[in-house]
Amino acid sequence: MTDQQSITIRPGGPGDAPTLLRLLDSATAWLAERGRTDQWGTEPASIDPRRIAQADAWAAGNGLHLAEIDATVVGALVVGAATEYVPPATEPELYVNLLVTDRAYAGRGVGARLLAYAAELARERGVGLLRVDCFRSPDRALVRFYERCGFTATEPFTVERPGRPTWTGQVLERRVG
Repeated sequence: MTDQQSITIRPGGPGDAPTLLRLLDSATAWLAERGRTDQWGTEPASIDPRRIAQADAWAAGNGLHLAEIDATVVGALVVGAATEYVPPATEPELYVNLLVTDRAYAGRGVGARLLAYAAELARERGVGLLRVDCFRSPDRALVRFYERCGFTATEPFTVERPGRPTWTGQVLERRVG
């Protein structure tokens, strides 16, 4: 098991969009192999024009941060403003727009380290609230992961997607100080 201290985090940039798509493709394939297609479907992000544009925008913005172990990117965090489909915060916040890790490094604390880094960013910015949303499966596996990382589930929500099943989500928040 990798000690979280050996995980380094660096800012992302425009050249990191392909790396972000690789991480998303890997996570989508991992989920699909386990029959968990409700979250991200089955198609690779790298062939979806909407996801490619999203990865390009995240990489070009200032909210992308990449986790590395031995100079290999093993996870990505995108922070910024909340997405339009979640209930708005009642105070200033930092929002986790994306957290994805390389499943080959599962169990090494990559996701938890990136979330701890997000909390550090919120503190540096003088913001006391860190929020995230995630897929709310019937077994609440991802919700439980965020709860283990210090978040508290708040509002559940749904996103209507024409021609596709409704996406069920959960907003979670964590106080930082």
